[in-house]
Amino acid sequence: MPARSPRSSTIGPRLSLQAPRGLEWRAEPQLLDGEHREAEHYERTVFDGAELGGITLQECLLEGVSLNDTELRGARFIECSFEDLFAPVFRASRSSWRETALHSTRWGSAELYDSRLDGVHLDGGKLDYVNLRGARLTDVLVSGCIIGELDLSGVTATRVALRDCTVGTLTLDGARLKDVDLRSSSFRGIHGLDGLRGATIDDQQLQLLAPFLAESMGLRVEG
Repeated sequence: MPARSPRSSTIGPRLSLQAPRGLEWRAEPQLLDGEHREAEHYERTVFDGAELGGITLQECLLEGVSLNDTELRGARFIECSFEDLFAPVFRASRSSWRETALHSTRWGSAELYDSRLDGVHLDGGKLDYVNLRGARLTDVLVSGCIIGELDLSGVTATRVALRDCTVGTLTLDGARLKDVDLRSSSFRGIHGLDGLRGATIDDQQLQLLAPFLAESMGLRVEG
């Protein structure tokens, strides 16, 4: 059954994530672009600068892995778990994420534009800039994260929740939202207010948005 917030008709993300089990530990793994790897455990491994475009990881666990400037364009992650993922530059445009959890992520710039996220939980961590332009998000929960800039321009988002997050700038130009819950998170600024249609906010957030809404409508407010 979909999770519902108290006294709300907003439908929350439908998640049924399970930690990968029965994994083979890879001491010195080597990955190649386009490979399909399954049920493997990578720990404290460095893939910085590697060309891994189109790779598929299924039911894998990655702990303390560094993926700085790794080419992951078109990669697929299925029923995986990432812990302490590190990447000052994370390059994974047009990637696919399904039934996957990410804990304590540290990203500087994350290129995830034109990607697809289905059943994903991003929990905790610090992310400077997340580019999800044109992405499709379904059943996605982002919780306890500090995000400098979150760019959701042109996204199609269904049953998405930002819970207890601190976001500097949220950009929503051309976004199409349905059952997107922004309550309990804070934002310093929001661009593309028209893109908020379909989102749920709380009373306090509405008060903070009032000046931006007035400006976007050309209203002059005088006491």
